[in-house]
Amino acid sequence: MSDIVVFANTAITIIGVVVLILRAKISPAIALVLGALYLGLVSGLGPEQTIKSITTGFGDLMTEVGLLIAFGVLLGSLMASLGAIEKLVDRLVRLFGPKTLPYAFGSTIGTVLQSIFADVLLVITAPLASRLSRQIGPHGAARMCAAMALGIEVGLVFVVPGVGAVALAGVLDLPFGKMFVFGAITAVFTIVTTLALFTALAKRGLWNPELDETEELPVAEVEAGEERRYPSLWLSLSPLLLALLLIASGAIAEMLGLSSPVVDFLGDPVIALLIGLVGALVIARWKLPKEDTEAAFKRGFHESGQILILTGVGGSLAQTVKDVGLGGLLKDYFTTSTLLPLLLVWAVAAVLHIAVGSVVLASITAAGVLGPVMPMLGIDPVFVALAAGAGSLFVIHATSNTFWLLQTLLPQTIRGALKSVTLTVSTASVIAMVPIQLMAFLF
Repeated sequence: MSDIVVFANTAITIIGVVVLILRAKISPAIALVLGALYLGLVSGLGPEQTIKSITTGFGDLMTEVGLLIAFGVLLGSLMASLGAIEKLVDRLVRLFGPKTLPYAFGSTIGTVLQSIFADVLLVITAPLASRLSRQIGPHGAARMCAAMALGIEVGLVFVVPGVGAVALAGVLDLPFGKMFVFGAITAVFTIVTTLALFTALAKRGLWNPELDETEELPVAEVEAGEERRYPSLWLSLSPLLLALLLIASGAIAEMLGLSSPVVDFLGDPVIALLIGLVGALVIARWKLPKEDTEAAFKRGFHESGQILILTGVGGSLAQTVKDVGLGGLLKDYFTTSTLLPLLLVWAVAAVLHIAVGSVVLASITAAGVLGPVMPMLGIDPVFVALAAGAGSLFVIHATSNTFWLLQTLLPQTIRGALKSVTLTVSTASVIAMVPIQLMAFLF
């Protein structure tokens, strides 16, 4: 089969998936499986091999990320029940002044708190951001709205155990510790740099409080003001911090050649998150009513189910693309330069996100389609994952559920959200490629 036919079939598959989701209103999970079926059958794999590719891709990815996603979401749900987020934000307010608080707030959400499911994290932290926006001076609302958007979206795709980062690492068979280290560096740089640029533009007239802000605080803030007795900050946050410390230690030890059986075992993200989950469960049973703990687990299982299915079928399409030989064909069209291939990954993810509106779906599809060719060019797959994540952040708009949550839960109008969410996160999408390209050249 000619190269052109394989390229055409792959393009038709991606376009077809987008059309099925947007026009036919078919679930992304079903659309991805139908796309994988079409690609395998028309590319000559045959019915038996096509089905094998789909099931193998799903199963292999679930082997990689299934427990990690489940444990991460459950740990995040327990963290929310223990009141760790509220206490952490209160501590940030005391430690940082008005000028630096938004940077600390956005960076914390984008790194430390990524084990918490994005929508839940947003609902919990948005009332706190709304209240703080009134305390940090001029353009406080603009800065906190942007910090929230950047922390939620950037952390989602770059920092393990964020769902997008975990899915990307699974699709490309990456060590999760390595993804955590490089992703955290990318996330912090991107959040701080983008927020500094947005703050400067807001002060120069980009943000108009009369048109971009709402007068009254969202209802959620009133609810957040209800008094509850929570454990101390360090007690409630200790299971999550321990898990992240173990993951980072394992990754650093591996890169320095200092690994050992004990370090490898404890630094494995699944084991690290399991240790954190058990610790959080013990604290919750000790400090919270039994029904609160049970509700947290029920909420966590509900949230993780949809994530697992979408991630798994993304792996099915990625495996089918790999089996039809697209990676080998693309190799002949690139040089050994890391610049153009990573920009192509970014562009494919960006186009997919604009069309579909799902950050996770866009990133794992782009990584799955273009990932197989990158090792042949000498490019570490971790940078492919980061480039795909960066591209998937481009143009967060009205098709995104997160856009509307950020608009309604924070003191901003739709016009304001287009600036603090769409414009700001799109800028972050571009800025993120700076550290990604630099690290790709150096490592």
